[in-house]
Amino acid sequence: MSILITGASGYVGQELASALLHATPPETIITITDVVAPQIPASAAQHAHRVRSVQADLTSTQVVDTIIKDSNPYSTVYLLHGIMSSGAEANFELGLHVNLDATRYMLDRLRATMPGVKVIFTSSLAVYGPTPKGYVIDETNLPPVPSSSYGSQKLIVEILLNDYSRRGFLDGRAVRLPTVTVRAGKPTQAASSFASDIIREPFNGQKAILPVSRETEMWICSPYTVVRNLLHAKDIPKDAFGESRSVNLPGLKVTVQEMLDALEEVGGKERRALVEERYDANIDKIVQSWSPNFNTTRAKQLGFFDDVPFRENLRQYASRFVQ
Repeated sequence: MSILITGASGYVGQELASALLHATPPETIITITDVVAPQIPASAAQHAHRVRSVQADLTSTQVVDTIIKDSNPYSTVYLLHGIMSSGAEANFELGLHVNLDATRYMLDRLRATMPGVKVIFTSSLAVYGPTPKGYVIDETNLPPVPSSSYGSQKLIVEILLNDYSRRGFLDGRAVRLPTVTVRAGKPTQAASSFASDIIREPFNGQKAILPVSRETEMWICSPYTVVRNLLHAKDIPKDAFGESRSVNLPGLKVTVQEMLDALEEVGGKERRALVEERYDANIDKIVQSWSPNFNTTRAKQLGFFDDVPFRENLRQYASRFVQ
């Protein structure tokens, strides 16, 4: 087997690469790409000989052509690259170029060089706009109407991937991720970045900014469960998806206050005191457009896994990343 991961310098990309290296046969080669050549995950250093790290600007068709060619076929392609929510809102042209144009070219290049290849696209709950309070979303009861450019770009790729799969060009799976927290590493351009910042930075002994109210409800998932579900996505028989290749992944509904309470319980009052409330209307507008209420029955029927409790999520993070 040969597997490609784009956007592999990010935290989820690194965790996914490590998990694939541990879970796949020893002859499997993993190609990891990003605008800066991704590091080989330290947790999988013993498999370094199976990793091909490539610096790649995916907005260049010439670069994509060197990565995706019929002489080097992939069994599975994970598309994780992108300009995140706040970044895509602040720079429309850049978001469109990276999130949509580059991705569409990759899909067309894949169908031309390795038709039928399995493509796993990380979409987002941002494909849905605001819903009435308490309204529970599933994949059939509410048409996605995004309230951000990021969500719109994700949804367009989902529609393309579904049509390419219907026609047999590709074997697509669009998994809509909850907000992933707690991410290790540095803050991102995602509007939801604060959901990791308010945990990670205090554990590092640094201040963190909370830009939304403590009453804000969010649909979240631990990195551990997200990666576990990304691994599972490649093993689902394509016929199991039926008419739609898009699925809302399981997560947890929590309030920001509950997250802060868990931080204090697991990390102590000193760490909780490092979170400073500083309202940001632009971030809040994006975050409030995301529903926290999802029915994930379909995901569970497809074999995807429920998340761990949030306090267990924090304990996992602390055990791995806090000295």
